[in-house]
Amino acid sequence: MTARLRALDLVHGYPGRWPRSRQGHRALRGINLGIEAGQAVGLVGSSGSGKSTLVRCLLALEKVDSGSVQFNDNPLVPGPVSSLRWYRRFVQYVPQNPAGSLDPRMSVQQLMLEPLRQLRIQGEHRQMIHRALERVELDPGLLGRKPAELSGGQNQRVAIARALVPGPSILLADEPVSGLDLPLRDAVLGLLEKLVRQDGMGLLFVSHDLSAVSRLCSRTVVLESGRIVEEGDTLDMFHTARHPATRELLAAIPQLGTRTGAA
Repeated sequence: MTARLRALDLVHGYPGRWPRSRQGHRALRGINLGIEAGQAVGLVGSSGSGKSTLVRCLLALEKVDSGSVQFNDNPLVPGPVSSLRWYRRFVQYVPQNPAGSLDPRMSVQQLMLEPLRQLRIQGEHRQMIHRALERVELDPGLLGRKPAELSGGQNQRVAIARALVPGPSILLADEPVSGLDLPLRDAVLGLLEKLVRQDGMGLLFVSHDLSAVSRLCSRTVVLESGRIVEEGDTLDMFHTARHPATRELLAAIPQLGTRTGAA
């Protein structure tokens, strides 16, 4: 069965801060979104549009007010770690800032072992780790090093490899190329593209960089004030943008990159 992650009529809000508001803040308003294995979907929007909140809901780290998150038609309910171990194997997260997600006290090997132990995955862990490092083109000789001994690009690859080591079907990547210089950005985009096109990974690529989205994603969703205001084929939508939010994002870049065909 093809792995499929969906948000159905998702609504999520945060309580108000007295005395300013008793109604609270509605961060997501009726979101419908789907990601399948072998497909890269872009999620774009201005700061505060709800992108990170949506990712947290898809990761079952936030309890939704209404609607549901489903994996292969199985609804998710946030709960104890043990109740979601099966889900964490199939859906993994790549953070924006690897420096904030990689424990500086741990070696690369320890960082890679952590998800295998937390998810109680049986098997030859050494082989799993080496396979994940090979997929992100990192030398196993780095296993004994700590994050401070690695470059920014190597740390980002370690973060991706750690997400890959449990063997997921879908990655949720939150601004994974933000803050990287151009060569590193291109290298990470090339890596993600390979995971989608060659390995059949499903990818939700969260970004405000539409040139990166146009290169990587076949379909794009535009979020504004917690609502999806436009969605469709990436290149078609970017060339015929209808909503002001999309046009504003497009105006922030001088020229769109060329999508190389993530399906």
